[in-house]
Amino acid sequence: MSLRQSTGDSSPVSTQRNLTKDGQAGQNGWTSYPLIDALRERRSRRFSVGMRIEGGPLAYASQREPLPLSEEEEAVLAFAAGGVTGAALADWDWSEEAGGNMLANLLGRTVGSVDAVHAVSLVVINDQGAWLMRRPRDLDPAEALEVARLAREGEFVAAWRRMRVRISDKRCAPPVEPPANVNPNRWSLYAPGTTTFLPVAELTHMTINALLEVFNEHTGFCALDDRRMFLPAGVGRFVRSRGGWMDDDPRDLKSFPLSHAERLFAEFAAVESGMILQNLYLTCEALGLGGFAHYAYADFSYRDASWFDALGFRMASMPLTRFFGVPKPASWMIKLRRQDVPIRYPIGLERDGEVLMKPYCPPYYPSMEAAVRAVADFKLGPEGTYRAGIEAGAWRDPAGVSSGIPPVTEKGITAVVSFCEYLWGRYGRFPAYLPPFHTLLAFQAGHADPDFYDSFYQDVILGERHRRHLDAEH
Repeated sequence: MSLRQSTGDSSPVSTQRNLTKDGQAGQNGWTSYPLIDALRERRSRRFSVGMRIEGGPLAYASQREPLPLSEEEEAVLAFAAGGVTGAALADWDWSEEAGGNMLANLLGRTVGSVDAVHAVSLVVINDQGAWLMRRPRDLDPAEALEVARLAREGEFVAAWRRMRVRISDKRCAPPVEPPANVNPNRWSLYAPGTTTFLPVAELTHMTINALLEVFNEHTGFCALDDRRMFLPAGVGRFVRSRGGWMDDDPRDLKSFPLSHAERLFAEFAAVESGMILQNLYLTCEALGLGGFAHYAYADFSYRDASWFDALGFRMASMPLTRFFGVPKPASWMIKLRRQDVPIRYPIGLERDGEVLMKPYCPPYYPSMEAAVRAVADFKLGPEGTYRAGIEAGAWRDPAGVSSGIPPVTEKGITAVVSFCEYLWGRYGRFPAYLPPFHTLLAFQAGHADPDFYDSFYQDVILGERHRRHLDAEH
């Protein structure tokens, strides 16, 4: 089929309206759309109004103008991706050796998170700019509960406005060419009228929080540096073979390589990001919108061509050989070939003197010890989650629960400090294998173009919900 020509100009259309919540946007209102139906109908629908495919058997130019998502559509999607839902239940054993104080927060959101750390933040990007969606832990507890109330009452725009911080007044994105992206996505990314949702994981808080439990005298795991002949990673003085409490007997499977541990924490964050993406898919289905997940890996870059560069993150740099831990003989060869280029990686997000996203490591803390103790204090310091913040929980007797929650053990703190200082001293960053901020996939939402799908696909691919959405809501 020949390439069809678009009519009209390509400027985004202003959309000032409210979503129809009940009974008019398809067979059911979006607030009551059955979950099972959303699961059945969930698809990646990439072609939005205003887009074009230049070549191949699906060559097509939309005959409709680009149509941005409304503020309410974006607000509902943002809520689905990480909105505050209220108090986390924290219903488990809180006795001294049971590890209950591993939980980091008492506020929950629409996606689960390992130990309620809420490691993943969300950046929302459209033609008008970019916004950071604050997590429950980034809000005052009273403000977070107010945001949850607004969401329960269906005031999604008000909740979205309370949670977001503008970080740019223009669309931020890396180049569509590799290595920032992959070729199959080039035709579709950042199209006018579409909105991108980018999950960004911060790995240091999750890592330190977990280590405070697994390194303490009740659990007694041991970390080994697989880049250094599997010797203890800064925790040699605490191992059982030297009179300590950490189990360094390989037969007990409690000695883990550093690379294994860091991969595990990255996978925990990836699961959280995956839930965000799935919620976006299902909510797009309920709203009658199109959308798809796409490649967005951007942990490091050689030039300023990553998501973190585009969003204006504070970046650090170190030689390639040090960043990847290249063994000395190979590193010498790389340097002789003049290929030891500087690798840039994200270390924080700041705007107008305010720190919006920071890792628990220098330069945002004077030392790794200060960072580790800050994580412990986040939960059990005087102003921590289980002390001054206990009222945010769902318990009938917050003070009574607080008095029964044991502190983080000093042995655990000492071991984690030793481990983290070892990594910082030897590898110059924390974590050692990954930068503190991590991305993998993003999600692009838009108004699916029914003309395109009618031209090439069977009728069942695009249901009445998507067909009627443009007429009912726009």
